[in-house]
Amino acid sequence: MTSKLVAALCFVAGIAVAAGGIVDEVKESLNRGDFAGADAKIQNYRKSVGVTPEMMEALSWMGRAEVGRGHADDAEKYAKETYQLATALLKKKPLGKDPNAPVAIALGASIEVQAEVFAMRGQRTEAVTYLRGQAALFPTASIRPRIQKNINLLSMEGKPAPALQGMALPKGKVALIFFWAHWCPDCKAEVGVLRQLKSDFGTKGFALIAPTQKYGYVAGGEDAPADAETKYIEQIRHTYYEGVIDAPAVVNEENFRVYGASTTPTLVLVDRYGVVKMYHPGTLTYAELKKRIAALL
Repeated sequence: MTSKLVAALCFVAGIAVAAGGIVDEVKESLNRGDFAGADAKIQNYRKSVGVTPEMMEALSWMGRAEVGRGHADDAEKYAKETYQLATALLKKKPLGKDPNAPVAIALGASIEVQAEVFAMRGQRTEAVTYLRGQAALFPTASIRPRIQKNINLLSMEGKPAPALQGMALPKGKVALIFFWAHWCPDCKAEVGVLRQLKSDFGTKGFALIAPTQKYGYVAGGEDAPADAETKYIEQIRHTYYEGVIDAPAVVNEENFRVYGASTTPTLVLVDRYGVVKMYHPGTLTYAELKKRIAALL
């Protein structure tokens, strides 16, 4: 094997490694607080490999990290660049149905960060207007629930809770809506918190509502028809959610769309009058939820 061939193979192997790991490499640098190093990794990748969906996803993490440390101008710069690159790619190949595809993650994050920049500058109305404009541009795309989630984060609290399909908010009670998924480890981790809340407040005017939806697969990511997935959801409910979800699960994609529940779990707290008092993507501790619920009872 000639030295030129060895060099060529090493170069190709290096690109393969870079292509597979640029997102993780950038996240690791950001976790260490090495923002300059993370940016340099992206620029080096771009020179050697080019603009790829993975590079866009890595770039979107720069914007998210800058929001985290309160740097609105830098966050906006990275978000706008990510958005420009992602939308240019979409002119050649439209978004698919997978919200976890790198280009979908990148585009969704760029929109999210630009809205957060508005909010950081005290422009919440402008943030919601921007998000609604993006929702109109991508009405059926995989990133639509993520956009709706961010609209809800900025505007749902203090407003009447949207109606749910297949279930109703209990009149005169404080309700916690727990959006969950059969594959979601964080949802299962929240079970102990929810069970304790039901024990503490179940006889004092508190109700737990737990909508879910289908994802097209069952254990191990195996593709499954709707009826098989419904049976699997019930199996998961019996196995993990005893004492939390007592009736057969209400399975409806529309509920997730209306509430923008692209993160599982998403927790929505509604007061006795049907007004949203908290909209929170992700888990919360028992102490945090207990305090909020007790204040409404």
